Amino acid sequence: MSDSPKLKRSLAGIAGIVAIATLISKLMGLLRTVAIGAAFGTTAAKSSYDIASIIPGFFLILLGGINGPFHSAMVSSLSKRTKEEAAPLMETISTIIGAVFLLVTIGIILAAPLCIDILAPGLQQTAQGLQVRAIAIQELRIMAPIAWFAGMIGIGFGALNAADLYWLPSISPLLSSVTIIIGVGALALAVGGQIVTPQYALIGGLVLACATLAGTVLQWLAQFWAQRQAGLGRLRLRFDFRDPAVRSIFGIMGPALFSSGMLQINVITDLFFASFLPNSGPAIASFDYANLLIQTPLGILSNVILVPLFPVFSRLTDPENWGELKGRIRQGLLLTAIAMLPLSGLIVALATPIVQVVYERGAFKLNNSSQLVSSLLVAYAIGMFVYLGRDVLVRVFYALGDGETPFRISVVNIFLNALFDFILIKPLGAPGLVLATVSVNTLSVIALLWFLNKKLNGLPLREWSLPIAGLTVGSFISGSMAWAMLNFMQPLLGEGFFDHLIELVVAGGVGLIAFIAFAMRLRLPEVDMFAARILQRLPGR
Repeated sequence: MSDSPKLKRSLAGIAGIVAIATLISKLMGLLRTVAIGAAFGTTAAKSSYDIASIIPGFFLILLGGINGPFHSAMVSSLSKRTKEEAAPLMETISTIIGAVFLLVTIGIILAAPLCIDILAPGLQQTAQGLQVRAIAIQELRIMAPIAWFAGMIGIGFGALNAADLYWLPSISPLLSSVTIIIGVGALALAVGGQIVTPQYALIGGLVLACATLAGTVLQWLAQFWAQRQAGLGRLRLRFDFRDPAVRSIFGIMGPALFSSGMLQINVITDLFFASFLPNSGPAIASFDYANLLIQTPLGILSNVILVPLFPVFSRLTDPENWGELKGRIRQGLLLTAIAMLPLSGLIVALATPIVQVVYERGAFKLNNSSQLVSSLLVAYAIGMFVYLGRDVLVRVFYALGDGETPFRISVVNIFLNALFDFILIKPLGAPGLVLATVSVNTLSVIALLWFLNKKLNGLPLREWSLPIAGLTVGSFISGSMAWAMLNFMQPLLGEGFFDHLIELVVAGGVGLIAFIAFAMRLRLPEVDMFAARILQRLPGR
């Protein structure tokens, strides 16, 4: 694989910007969830918010997120155009998307009760469930406009990245987290810290909903200001619908929208089945706590790997460049394995102290929520590599102008996820729903590799599988060492916050050192590159 020094520096610089900005944003998101956990635990206020935010969150993550279909389609198209060509195209796309999602917003407001009943039909079987349902309906109506803002944010993210502007898109979600933290803090002061009592379930849920909407509006305003400053269009109606570039963008955006939404559709499917669990309220709230612990590192590393590589994939789509494209695909998959596999091993081994250190305080501790959240965290951690690996492969198809193949795979896998949920929920409970999604993502990676192998006239799959298998073995050793150290330390320490923190740091450090020692012996170029970048950032190097 041939790379110019300029390209290497460019990719490293982009990755650094995205890493720092996303790290700040994700840590603030984690702090937001910690604050919510301390205030509400797994009570009706949190459960209702989790259900009501599924649809707005679906749009915000799917449409408004970096690496989402709107972002991918805009980067793919605008990176090949000047700013003068991009501005009117942006305005036309914004006009179409804005009109569509204005209608979607109105529909959500009118059909809020039906939406909640479809998402969680089991809530109507208990008195507690009926309380959660009533609060969730009001919350959903408040958050419905997020659908419109999500579309605008996703388009803007793509335009800014195509113009080589990465800082603001990566850090802007921080505004939403800060707004929610302020809302929860203000409510805590107003009620004297007694948010966990049932009488505050309704007001607590409404505060969360209003703060979520306000944070999304602030995120869009900050991004729109940056778009105007960069000359990427204004908020005006433009109707150049016959422009071939518009059709090209929607040709990628349409299939990609469904394909990228597979994870969120699977979340909705999991929620549907979870509503029938005997402990449906705490279980629904626990999914969010566990998933956030996975999404924080996953989101940071996803952006670091995918954001710099996607434009490179797009520039290597000519058949004469397929050799270098295959090398870049290998690089993306191996960097994913180096980052995700050891992290999975450590999280599986240390799930309980992780949950205790991050969440166990306030209402979360009073509700004894750590055990259920820890079991879900283990299930989520098992699938970290295939989740991000799937995203790497999907971006290759998008770069090749093929959104149809990921779309077809996603359609099949949605039905498979429902089938696996039905099979696994009875023997495994809530963790079985997560493992169903992990199984679906694994099948997605296999299918995407098979089709990509045909499209690119062959991939060195055996050559790629050997280092990934080696890294998997190293991750198992890492997790085993961390688990052994944790069990050695637990009888020597107590049950306080600092006791759990010491367990986590020491056991995690032992496991990490074990993985590094094993991975270095594999002599992979990607491992050497990863290690060299870390050493360069140490003092005195």
